[in-house]
Amino acid sequence: MARWCYRHRLVVLLLWVGALFGMGFTASAAGTNYANVFSLPDTDSKKAYDLMEKAFPARAGDTDTIVWKTETGSVRDDAVRQRIEPALKEIAAMDGVGDVAGPYAGAGGAAQISRDGTIAYAQVTFTKQANEVPKDLIEKVVDASQKAEQGGLRVELGGQAIQRVQEPPTGLAEMIGLAAAAVVLFLAFGSLFSMLLPIAIAVFGVGMGLFGTQLLSHTTDIPDLAPLLASLIGLGVGIDYALFIVTRHRKGVLRGLDPEEAAVTALNTSGRAVLFAGGTVCIALAGMLVTNLRFLDGVVIGTSLTVVLSVLAATTLLPALLGFLGPRVLSRGQRRRLAAAGPEPEGTSGPAVRWSAQVQRKPRSIAALALAVMVVLALPVLSLRLGATDQGNDDTSTTTRQAYDLLAEGFGPGFNGPLQVVAEGGDTAALVRGIQATEGVARVAALPPAGGVTVVQVVPTTSPQSRETDELIDTLRDRVIPQAGAQAHVGGVTAVSKDFATVTGDRLPLFVATIIGLGFLLLLVAFRSLVVPLTAAVMNLVAAAASFGVLVAIFQWGWGLELLGLGKEGPINAFLPVIMLSLLFGLSMDYQVFLVSRMHEEWVHTRDNARAVRVGLAETSRVINSAALIMVCVFLAFVLSGDAGAAMAGVGLAVAVALDAFILRTALVPAAMHLLGTSNWWLPAWLDKRLPHLAVEPQEEPREPAENGPASVVHGFVRDPEGSAVAGAAVTLLSSGGGRQLDHVVTLADGSYVLAVPAPGTYLLAVTAPAYGSSARHVSVGEGPVVQDVELREGEVDAVS
Repeated sequence: MARWCYRHRLVVLLLWVGALFGMGFTASAAGTNYANVFSLPDTDSKKAYDLMEKAFPARAGDTDTIVWKTETGSVRDDAVRQRIEPALKEIAAMDGVGDVAGPYAGAGGAAQISRDGTIAYAQVTFTKQANEVPKDLIEKVVDASQKAEQGGLRVELGGQAIQRVQEPPTGLAEMIGLAAAAVVLFLAFGSLFSMLLPIAIAVFGVGMGLFGTQLLSHTTDIPDLAPLLASLIGLGVGIDYALFIVTRHRKGVLRGLDPEEAAVTALNTSGRAVLFAGGTVCIALAGMLVTNLRFLDGVVIGTSLTVVLSVLAATTLLPALLGFLGPRVLSRGQRRRLAAAGPEPEGTSGPAVRWSAQVQRKPRSIAALALAVMVVLALPVLSLRLGATDQGNDDTSTTTRQAYDLLAEGFGPGFNGPLQVVAEGGDTAALVRGIQATEGVARVAALPPAGGVTVVQVVPTTSPQSRETDELIDTLRDRVIPQAGAQAHVGGVTAVSKDFATVTGDRLPLFVATIIGLGFLLLLVAFRSLVVPLTAAVMNLVAAAASFGVLVAIFQWGWGLELLGLGKEGPINAFLPVIMLSLLFGLSMDYQVFLVSRMHEEWVHTRDNARAVRVGLAETSRVINSAALIMVCVFLAFVLSGDAGAAMAGVGLAVAVALDAFILRTALVPAAMHLLGTSNWWLPAWLDKRLPHLAVEPQEEPREPAENGPASVVHGFVRDPEGSAVAGAAVTLLSSGGGRQLDHVVTLADGSYVLAVPAPGTYLLAVTAPAYGSSARHVSVGEGPVVQDVELREGEVDAVS
């Protein structure tokens, strides 16, 4: 497939461009229909909503608020009423609005005016829930309300429906994330073209994923957070996957391979690992489905679709783009050195080698230090409290945040999260008296009954996000309602959020067990070891605990929130642990696969655990750290998204990836593997026979060298077109895929060379000489020596035959 895409690169590029623009046009024409469905079956808040819908169909929809404040005089003044009342009548007449309850009509209206008379509000009840209210209707309500504004009279709107038309700034976070990734890629590659390749793959993958998610929002419930999370994850994995493949491709070209063969080899090795890694991310995302939380189904759909398309772009579009670049995938300096000095020998040097040797020398000290850091960071997780952000976390410039603040100023902090106690039978009067006498209740109002159902509006004294409000809901359900002898349920947005957090917390252990179990099985099959997957499972739990500890310290305790510009502290979003654990599991599996697969390859060839761990860390740590740094930049950029949920997810994932890559995979995992020794690769014989064989990368050298020396040789002469000997040419014998150097010599004065062959099979012979081109070809070796003469032409590069 890689070879076909490379050779038909124009066709592949046109197909991708056509698909991107086609889906973009279709998605733009269809618009969006995102839906935040938080209600859960078999919960008290859902039962309350069902009763409301049955008895008060006109009031069962979403209720939003119009709030106004006068700078001079009172909201009861005729000048204010003449501005507000026509607007309320206009809104009440709109199709889709069930009821408008203002402060100027009826005896109950006086309660909708603050004690000092400067703030008042009206409640607009739609006939449908917020996610089902047409956006054009919401925009009409906003326009009609804000037309009433004049000098000294301020009008703001709040509520779930209003928030839908208040789109956060889009594109800024993605652009900043891409710019930061471009800087890291340029520093890693030193080539402008190589830098652009991973970014192009990410743009295509994320663009297609977002357009696809937008179209799917018309057929199923997808929350508005899904596209933000999909772009966040898509940018990270898209750039990372392309980075792994391009790094392998450049390595092949530097060794003297023809660019086409280097691309095929890169896709057949790192490309396979990318397929495996993308599959693990999707499996981890699908693990969210075991929680049976409907809200998360749409997140799974959007993020998984984006990851799949990013993997598809990396394995089809990327080889096509490599075909357009050819040798320009290297920097100018690298191309000059390659032409002058020939292929680079296989090997690694620099800080990565020195650090790897240091880990081998002091595994106990490094493991203890890394573990201590992770434990300290994990301590705040002991006070983790799940909940939901509300409009008090919105940006201060938005109308929903300003309405929230005005209502809290005029009527108390609990007014922004009223509870609805819906009673179907029993002594309603006793229920109202019991609620009024309950500590933490600021105001109680019972609506006239309908169909045997009574709704009691309860305003707490504390804000919707506070722990005291959660305790009040429990008190009403567990003590007040049973004592009154009523058959009632506690509903409202605050109660729904609390129930969602409770259900999520209850199902979290099952979810964690599922994704950890899946990861264990995948690594068990891939590396045929019990200890490696067990170590990975423990490391995943440590990384999760530490990242959530940092999240609690920032968002729940408020450490550094002002620096980040993310508003006030509050509970951690209830859906965040499930989403973060899924993504952390998938991404950490990526790094574990890339790290341990190189160690495993070395272990298979040498049976030396210390060497395997040292070489694996030295050769993969740079690309893993570069990939992690890119992800951290992309995730942190989402602090600027304007969405509190996306900002919290961005910070959490950035911390998780940084800790996982820079501390766990670079220090703790290799140190632990040094301490465990050969037991890392232990697998009972009976289990080894029963496990299926799954190779993350193709097995490049299955045979061990013969005990008494090489099994055979390849020898011959290197000459120019006139038949003259080419002395000093670099001749390299590589495994068939070109990924492992087996022998390397320089031709003698007569152009002759002899290479040792470890065993019969097919190998790759690469020849390069200064002032000449390069030649690469496959050589089949049997039991005896093989003669292979090579002709080098000046300035030409031969493709592999």
